[in-house]
Amino acid sequence: MAATSLADWLRSASDDALAALLRTRRDLATPPPADTGVLATRAGTPGSVTRACEDLDTYTLSVLDALLLAGGDTGPVTLAAVTELAGTDVRAAVDRLRGRAVVWGEDDALHVVPAAREVSGPHPAGLGAAAPELDGMDLDAMLAELGDGERAALNTLVAGPPIGRTRDAAVPVPLERATTPVQRLLARGLLVRRDDSTVELPRQVAIAARGGRVFGPNALTEPLLESHPHQVSTVDQAAAGEAMEFLRQLESLLTAWSAQPPPVLKSGGLGVRELRKLAKDLEVDDVRATLLAELAVAAGLVADSQASSPEWVPTTLTDSWLASASAQRWITLAQAWLELPRLPGLAGHRDAKDKPMAPLSEELRRPLAPAGRRRVLDALAELPAGAGVKSAEELVTVLAWRAPRRGGRLRDETVRWSMAEAAALGVVALGALTTATGALLAGDRSGALAAMIDALPKPIDHVLVQADLTVVAPGPLEPELAAEIIAVADVESAGHATVYRVTESSVRRALDAGRTAGELQELFSTRSATPVPQSLSYLIDDVARRHGKLRGGAAGSFLRCDDEALLAEVLASPVAAEYELRKIAPTVLVSPLSLAEVVDGLRAAGFAPAAEGPDGRVLDLRPSGRRIPARPRNTRRVATEPGGTNPDQLAAVIAHLRAGDKAAGKRRGAEVRLSRGGGPDTSATLALLAKATREQREVWIGFVDSRGTATQRVVTPVRVGGGVLEGSDSERYPLHRITSAALVED
Repeated sequence: MAATSLADWLRSASDDALAALLRTRRDLATPPPADTGVLATRAGTPGSVTRACEDLDTYTLSVLDALLLAGGDTGPVTLAAVTELAGTDVRAAVDRLRGRAVVWGEDDALHVVPAAREVSGPHPAGLGAAAPELDGMDLDAMLAELGDGERAALNTLVAGPPIGRTRDAAVPVPLERATTPVQRLLARGLLVRRDDSTVELPRQVAIAARGGRVFGPNALTEPLLESHPHQVSTVDQAAAGEAMEFLRQLESLLTAWSAQPPPVLKSGGLGVRELRKLAKDLEVDDVRATLLAELAVAAGLVADSQASSPEWVPTTLTDSWLASASAQRWITLAQAWLELPRLPGLAGHRDAKDKPMAPLSEELRRPLAPAGRRRVLDALAELPAGAGVKSAEELVTVLAWRAPRRGGRLRDETVRWSMAEAAALGVVALGALTTATGALLAGDRSGALAAMIDALPKPIDHVLVQADLTVVAPGPLEPELAAEIIAVADVESAGHATVYRVTESSVRRALDAGRTAGELQELFSTRSATPVPQSLSYLIDDVARRHGKLRGGAAGSFLRCDDEALLAEVLASPVAAEYELRKIAPTVLVSPLSLAEVVDGLRAAGFAPAAEGPDGRVLDLRPSGRRIPARPRNTRRVATEPGGTNPDQLAAVIAHLRAGDKAAGKRRGAEVRLSRGGGPDTSATLALLAKATREQREVWIGFVDSRGTATQRVVTPVRVGGGVLEGSDSERYPLHRITSAALVED
């Protein structure tokens, strides 16, 4: 027997079908509906139907439009009628819509939830209402007689929407007096006047103008995603080159921000001036600089200091990241990008108040961004290994066809941004997915690491020293060698071959770091594949000869006294060793500790020192009051995309539904209701439950669950006591939550 309502159809569905529905439309299960009637009502609301249609492809949405054109939201229609209207097989799409409870019923009586018309819009398939007076007319012949102006006016409405605004509809005129294309179309009956300024294209005319089809061919067939074949190794190596450049630029960012952290804007984020300075220092554009900054924060390498004057400062993770191998560093960044709940591409765009959105600000947060990136990469993963898309625009077209209602106004831009960011990071190269990225998407982190190690150029153990004091690294250097070269030379140009320059200041920097002239000479003589020029040796020796003749040191405090005997007494006492006092002049002692500590220690040892300021005046070092650390700035809670429902949860919701349906379908006798505050009806309810327990009869109960939702159940009581009703299904119902009870009648 055909179902007469959506609730009846859902009630007759199998548990597997209900589980599939709740898995696809998660909003229907939260909170768990009391029975199938509640589920059907919830499934028919416009908001829920909108969410159910978000990830449907253009073909399925077109079939939904065909169902609406056939009147499926007002009465039953047949699958054959919809097939004829669409001009193609629609069974797969109808089954998909049935699985989401947007459509229900058998093939000979299909229904559409009424809210679908509100969701699809007033003109399904871009078609207007049918004009009965056009039935039986040869519309093809009428269209063939139209002039160019009339055809052009008609074509503006053929693709939809079918409503047009024009002043020519104000006064109807006969054909012989018509002077404009719209007036002639109205006179021929090919347009219908709705009011003084509105005309509508009749459905029959639009279909005839479309060549007798309700839908264009692009609506029912997915566009072909053309690709270029490449060797997998070529794709991997090209991506590895981009990855190396991205890693180098991020290292430069961390170095720059370690020396001079940029301030955090009052509204959060990175200021325009700081962004442009970063872009200039790294020799990249603002888009690349934004991506670098976003990933540095996303990977935990940089964070808001949350001080009174907050800054973007590298974290302790920076050192371990810099010490890691290149492949491991790339994995960290690629994973951070895949999981980044933000859209870096939005930076610089205007918000609702026409203000530019700043990098690292909360305005760039989009919880569904990771799902959008995954969708782009999954589409590339469908191509043969090594094959890449010809252009990002073709991928935009295909993904728009697959889910035209997903992503909102940023749907197509998100695809473009994802492709550009993936190429910059080395996740994608030549429009194709790399081996390492494929493994990362599959959750195989070790496989991704191994693939990236194979793709990256092997580190080299030598450099080429030139006569002009430049040092050329023909490839990525071994980490130890790279650290030694960067300590004694400055980067002049970077890329696949890095050029360093040795200068007097760079040599002095190496000597300041503790290296000796001999060590620097040995570095170049053993690691250079070319002879070391004499000018470099002279430069190192000359700088070393002048280095360190004037020395400085750090001291936390000093003691001065004109009485050398008193200073000698202080040095001879145990307090001198405790506070690390050292004589640097006959009348001056220094200590690495603070002045307050030294003065307190001397006083405890029996001396009577006085503290002085820079101007020689005596200072009072007593503490001025209690101090507390500055409070960290409040951080917003990070929103995440809701996860899937596990099988146990689905089973519990379905059991809840079935129990509600069972209770609703049972005949029950006179109810006993509890009064507010537990009045005299409490004893009657307990007596009824006790009777049902003795006679093993089913009892209908109404109760309020822990979420505060009123529901009903049919229970066979096993025991009543301790404030709990225990049923034969092992469920326990607290008596204080039971609002009414009745014996089930046969």
